[in-house]
Amino acid sequence: MSRVAKNPVAIPEKVEVVLSATSIAVSGPLGKLSHPLSDAVVLKREGETITFEATSDARHSRAMSGTLRALVANMVHGVSQGFTRKLTLVGVGYKAAAQGAVLNLELGYSHPINHKMPAGVTVTTATPTEILLTGVDKQVIGQVAAQIRAYRSPEPYKGKGVRYADEVVAIKETKKK
Repeated sequence: MSRVAKNPVAIPEKVEVVLSATSIAVSGPLGKLSHPLSDAVVLKREGETITFEATSDARHSRAMSGTLRALVANMVHGVSQGFTRKLTLVGVGYKAAAQGAVLNLELGYSHPINHKMPAGVTVTTATPTEILLTGVDKQVIGQVAAQIRAYRSPEPYKGKGVRYADEVVAIKETKKK
């Protein structure tokens, strides 16, 4: 069995978990999430914890038990506390401005970029060079952050571009004569 799947997922007080034969639904103070279940994993609710067990000793079944445990743990954390991802803009003239569900970016191109946020993701800009994405679904937050970063990923010589706040960009040395 996966070592990740051996740890049960604790359910906080304000979070409700509904298990059915084909899916799991988690709802909390920040929202609702659901995920389909695989036949390779059995979920058991014991009081305020959920345990995960592979149905067989096959490699796929053991792998899915750990994967499903991580997904359910992220769902529980998302509906109770939420997820945030911070991006920073590095470069002269690079700016971001949030207007409702649209993020306006100026990244050195001849035109501004308007990135529409999907449902469940809120964007704020404390300063013109900082972007903060918040939401309940970790996968969606990460995907939106990757899409925004892809508009102008950090280049290796000056480090200009959109980067994650915790990202370290290795700067290359320029060519010497």
